[in-house]
Amino acid sequence: MNYNNAMNNNFTRRDFLKWSTLGLTSIAFRSMRLPGELVDTGDIARIGTDSVSVYSQPDDKSRILYQRYRDELVNLYYEVQSEKGPIHNPLWYRVWRGYIHSAHLQKVTYKLNHVASWIPEKGQIAEVTVPYTQTMRYTSFYGWEPVYRLYYGSNHWVVDVEEGPDGKPWYKLIDELIDIDYHVPAEHLHMVGPEEFEPIHPDVPYEMKRIEVSLAQQTLTAFEENTVVMKTKISSGLNFKPIGQLPWNTPTGTYNIYSKMPSKHMGDGNLTSDINAYEIPGVPWVCFFVSEGGVATHGTYWHNNFGTPMSHGCVNMRNEEAKWLFRWTYPIAKADDWEKVGFGTPITVK
Repeated sequence: MNYNNAMNNNFTRRDFLKWSTLGLTSIAFRSMRLPGELVDTGDIARIGTDSVSVYSQPDDKSRILYQRYRDELVNLYYEVQSEKGPIHNPLWYRVWRGYIHSAHLQKVTYKLNHVASWIPEKGQIAEVTVPYTQTMRYTSFYGWEPVYRLYYGSNHWVVDVEEGPDGKPWYKLIDELIDIDYHVPAEHLHMVGPEEFEPIHPDVPYEMKRIEVSLAQQTLTAFEENTVVMKTKISSGLNFKPIGQLPWNTPTGTYNIYSKMPSKHMGDGNLTSDINAYEIPGVPWVCFFVSEGGVATHGTYWHNNFGTPMSHGCVNMRNEEAKWLFRWTYPIAKADDWEKVGFGTPITVK
């Protein structure tokens, strides 16, 4: 469509939204590449919370120089293990003019992917490989409108490849929580193949595998009989009880994994473009073990503050470690299982 001709003829609301969408998309692409002072010099991180402070020293008692805000991208020059702590996570990064604590930074890359020409009948899991990407939803009444922003490391069910608002291939996604579809630029997602679902140590009998979570030490340990095969820092639930809701602390006791999902929408279940809403579509590598409140182990891309409570009850883990646990535990999930239900690996929280 020629822009001038469109304006001179019948320029409908749908046309306006389409052109607005193209503008938003191009802005998003530019912001992911070189926003502000960003140059291609090494590691890049996304701000994962409302705002973070840049300090004059790697010490939260030092002078605050300025703020960085949600979804801004910053260059990380080098790491600093600060003697000033905090003890559970003393990692800071040197950035432009100062230092940022690592708690709410997500290290990201910008990787474009080959577009799949065919999607399996039951769909395929795909992982976001850019700092963030804007999804769009098409309806006959409004045309293309923005909905969720998806983040690096999140997983989503792809069910088709269709033409997007920019005329390029976009993947059609299904939100399993509210059963609504929307679209995302296809090159922003990596298709997760069946080989990435291959079970780890499937020859080890069910009764030999177990998991222990220590709330005091904020660790998760996986055992095969009495041998430790994986141990990592986690973030459990906060000691908080919202009015009219279940408490956020992770419940103690011995449970069994009963449901596994490679992608789960967590939050209030609203379709929105508000990046500050409590909506987290695509939480990766989820293993539910307490049915009341839906407590699970899962990958976490919105903070990097492991070693201290941070969650609403779940056991937050780094994505790659949650994926390992997903593949190691019973029941065994296949690549086309949206949910695998079964009497699974025991997990003790104490």
